[in-house]
Amino acid sequence: MAGTDAFQVEGVVIEVRPNRTYRVELVNGHRLLAFVAGRAKQTFAGLVAGDKVKLQLTPYDLTTGRILVEKKTI
Repeated sequence: MAGTDAFQVEGVVIEVRPNRTYRVELVNGHRLLAFVAGRAKQTFAGLVAGDKVKLQLTPYDLTTGRILVEKKTI
């Protein structure tokens, strides 16, 4: 089954990059490249630096993550 090894973490967007990619810093200080995939692209409003997000990572590649949920900071 695809996705059974994936786990979820929370992080903060620190940089907005081209092509709807984002540099995200996790709570442990690890920085990675994140993207929005699938149907979420159609309804995704975009993020700015400082927004909190929930990511999905696989144990095989800890340098790239998929953004699942955005939590806007006010």
